[in-house]
Amino acid sequence: MFAAIGLVVLIVMVFGGFAFTGGDLEPVLHALPHEMLIIGGAAVGALIIGNSGSDLKALGGGFGKVFKGPAYKKQDFLDCIFLVSKLMKMLRVEGPVALEPHIEDPKTSTVFSEYPRLLKDSTLIHLICDTLRLVVVSSGTLDPHAVEEVMDNALKTHHHEAIKPADNLQGLADALPALGIVAAVLGVVKTMGSIDKPPEILGAMIGSALVGTFLGILLAYGMVNPFANRCRSVIEADGAIYHVVKQIIIASLHGHPQPLVIEAARSGLSHANQPGFAEVFDGMRGK
Repeated sequence: MFAAIGLVVLIVMVFGGFAFTGGDLEPVLHALPHEMLIIGGAAVGALIIGNSGSDLKALGGGFGKVFKGPAYKKQDFLDCIFLVSKLMKMLRVEGPVALEPHIEDPKTSTVFSEYPRLLKDSTLIHLICDTLRLVVVSSGTLDPHAVEEVMDNALKTHHHEAIKPADNLQGLADALPALGIVAAVLGVVKTMGSIDKPPEILGAMIGSALVGTFLGILLAYGMVNPFANRCRSVIEADGAIYHVVKQIIIASLHGHPQPLVIEAARSGLSHANQPGFAEVFDGMRGK
């Protein structure tokens, strides 16, 4: 929502400000499609050269994140704390045999089915189930530090994959000013080929060429760079839920008391999504 509003404000302020100060928009608008074809086409071509099909698909999803915002809200983080805490309590009280059916087939699990939104996130479910599967297979004899190392590696790999759209957008933003110069240079070459024309025609052609430089800089610093920053912040905000899983599992395996487990899980969340201690504790007691 805010991204769309920002785009409108950007366009209105740039072009409206130019017109308000006496600028003639007609030459700019006339040159815009041609310059956009060169700059946009070069940008798309560069993205295709530097990325695989799956990376390009993820880039499209990155644009979606810019406008949709984070997928997880405060209630989802609460649900994640409740879900993993229930599983760890089952492991501690009822033993590995009782837990195993739930982590082997989470889609049919009565515990996982209470949280359908979380069940849709395959990365989250695999992180929970794969980690607990290690604990079950080892009959609870694993060193918590070893489990933490495995989870850190899994989170690092996921983050490396998830952050690619933001990195690609940032790379595109860095390239756009240079691509704008390419379009401007081509415009100058075209102008030099018409050097015998009257000054008013040459002036219009040079002005058209300069639109390329303007457009490259505007796209880079006014649109794509903010898109990259927003995409990165959304990805990192959604990634916090995986760290909640890690904190609860590791703190529980260390044998910490329940209040400390809760605090380990919620203290790493942003203030916007961080539930109160009493809110978590009361929810776990069914209040």
